[in-house]
Amino acid sequence: MTPSSAKTIHYRNDLRRLTGLIGVGLVVLGLTLVGIVAYAGWSSNVKAVERERQLVENALDQSVSRVLDQQKAIAWWDDAVINAQSRPLNVEWLETNVGVYFYETYGHDEVIIVDAQNRPIYANVGGALSDPAAAYANHRAVFDQIITEARAGASGELRRRDRAFVESQGNYSALLGASFGRWAGHIMRVDGEPAVVAALSIVPNLDATLVQGEPHLMLSVVRIDADFMAEVGGSLLIDDLALATSSSRSGGVNSEVFRADDGAEMGYLSWTPRRPGQTLLLFILPLVALGVLGAGVFTVLMVQRLKRATVDLADREELSRHQALHDSLSGLPNRHHFVERLQEALDGLVQSRNNGRVVVAYIDVDRFKDVNDTMGHAAGDTLIMAVAERLRTALTSEDFLARFGGDEFAVMHRSCDLQAVENLCERMRHAFDAPFDVYGQHIRMTASIGVATAPEHGFSPQELMRHADIALYQGKNQGRDRAMVFCAEMAAEVEQRREVELELQAALDAEELYLHYQPVVSCTQNRVAGVEALLRWSHPTKGPISPAVFVPIAEEAGLMPALGAYVLDRAFAETKRWPDLEVSINLSPVQFRHVDLVELLEQLIVKHNVDPSRIVLEVTEGVLMESTDRNRQILEAVRGLGFKIALDDFGTGYSSLRYLSDFRFDKIKIDRAFVTGIQERKRAMTIIQSVVTLGRGLGMGIVAEGVETEAEASVMRLLGVSELQGFWFSAAVAADEIDGLVEGFGAEKGVEAREPAGLAALRAKLSG
Repeated sequence: MTPSSAKTIHYRNDLRRLTGLIGVGLVVLGLTLVGIVAYAGWSSNVKAVERERQLVENALDQSVSRVLDQQKAIAWWDDAVINAQSRPLNVEWLETNVGVYFYETYGHDEVIIVDAQNRPIYANVGGALSDPAAAYANHRAVFDQIITEARAGASGELRRRDRAFVESQGNYSALLGASFGRWAGHIMRVDGEPAVVAALSIVPNLDATLVQGEPHLMLSVVRIDADFMAEVGGSLLIDDLALATSSSRSGGVNSEVFRADDGAEMGYLSWTPRRPGQTLLLFILPLVALGVLGAGVFTVLMVQRLKRATVDLADREELSRHQALHDSLSGLPNRHHFVERLQEALDGLVQSRNNGRVVVAYIDVDRFKDVNDTMGHAAGDTLIMAVAERLRTALTSEDFLARFGGDEFAVMHRSCDLQAVENLCERMRHAFDAPFDVYGQHIRMTASIGVATAPEHGFSPQELMRHADIALYQGKNQGRDRAMVFCAEMAAEVEQRREVELELQAALDAEELYLHYQPVVSCTQNRVAGVEALLRWSHPTKGPISPAVFVPIAEEAGLMPALGAYVLDRAFAETKRWPDLEVSINLSPVQFRHVDLVELLEQLIVKHNVDPSRIVLEVTEGVLMESTDRNRQILEAVRGLGFKIALDDFGTGYSSLRYLSDFRFDKIKIDRAFVTGIQERKRAMTIIQSVVTLGRGLGMGIVAEGVETEAEASVMRLLGVSELQGFWFSAAVAADEIDGLVEGFGAEKGVEAREPAGLAALRAKLSG
């Protein structure tokens, strides 16, 4: 026998033993499951019946307490005491307020009042005035037993059913004393039928002196008939609860002996109980059996396929390794595979000890997101596959191309001179020269490339990939569609930005940032009408750092929500110092995307107790270009809180007029680009004059920012601008200097009609 044959026989024996074990296991498991399901179904049914029996019993107990509660509505009342003890007896009052009331309101079949000597003095039977002595005599044995318990306390012969009523009367007994509020309530046999019989002392609710000696008692009889049982069953969602004379268990009906409180049998409580276990027994159990059978069949099939699976295992392992190292969309190697090959190339470079280089190039498709957003992700996938094919064609066998995900690719190349690096970049850029055909549309795309080489820029995959990424980032910052080779200055810049980011976070946490305020001057009143809050940061070692430096870093680092909230909080707190000035605060587009702006503003209004109508929130077109419907709702909600809204840097975007139509603004701020040198630029004057006319027609104020000369201030005033802001009046100053600046504002920095030379001629030329 050959080793191969022996191995096959051994394999078959193992399968036979495995099949036997699985078969025995399935039989045991099947029987266990069937037993568990059967027991669970039976147990659920038994517990459901027991639970419903307890619910019915509790409901009957509650009915006794309910009758006592109904009696208490009249019996524990000063007027009831007075009229029950009156001589002669006020039968008319008792009939109206006791007999008829309890019969019509609560359905009491009999109501009897007995005096301190237990003599019946009033009776109402079936809603009609009756002879008290005769009504009492009809059920004397029952009434005597109930009265004795109410007068002397429970003897223990009758089952207690008034516990809920007892617990609810603790406060009343504590108020009027233990001698007041005596009662007894039971289910008894009355005329051969069950009934709730209750006795309650007639005592005052306010004046305890009205009762001298033993109080009168009120007796009520409520027969437990079909309507009574239907009401109890309805409260328990048991529709067919009934009191039958004989036991019946046909059709799934459950019968329980119904006993009076003295132990006498009065029939059978019958109802159809819920049987939650039936689902298990009728449906789950057959399914389990089928499942066990199916598992057996499946096991047979599984064993038959086991041999084939063993043969396929090696092929699948190889396929899995390929899939683990390649991108599923483009078929190119993935990041993990790229790192492996890069490490091998670097190891070979060390061992060869020659002047060779290993080049790593990152390729990022410019504006790929626009394709996804406009044409859909399917078109984006098609474009990625086309780019992968173009790059594969443009590269040589010495180049290793991989896809990192999204629109990012990477190339590893081994070379001996820098000219090869330039050639590699050119080949990759030329791959994007021809347009790409995506769903019948010819799309022109470009790519940004970042390059790092070993050993110059690092000797580990992590270093090279990080430096290539930095170079790619620089290329995108410089306008895209270019190749950038990493240099030390790039890393220093990244480190510097990172350092600024960390220090900015620390400064924000330590509240070291502060606000300066630049005045806004009213043209009509020739005074400071408001101020604009501007964030400032004075670094302890680097000195003042411009917002133009740290704000973009904060946006990239995700600090803008916290930074914006900090500015709002500080500005709101300092606004209270100038009750006659408006305070303008800039809002970043990031605050609209990442912060519940409306909720934050509501909290700050309450926290600082400020009038929102004095605060102008300035937004740029960058806010309006993103999610227009959502931002419109946010702006309307902010306006609803009472804030004013200003459109900042008006005229710098391509669709500003549409925003004036779509959004409601209180002010328009003309960008400084239109203000600088205005006295020498007729076209700029014409544009500003048109903006002023448009703004006034829409009920908006016009603010010109960046006013730096007297001539610019005068021209803006003559063109009809509402307010001015700029260095001509004042730079941004600390909050402590605002009061002095407002008081010292005079005509020498005003905007009154003092025309510079040549302005009259320009104005005449403009009007002509």
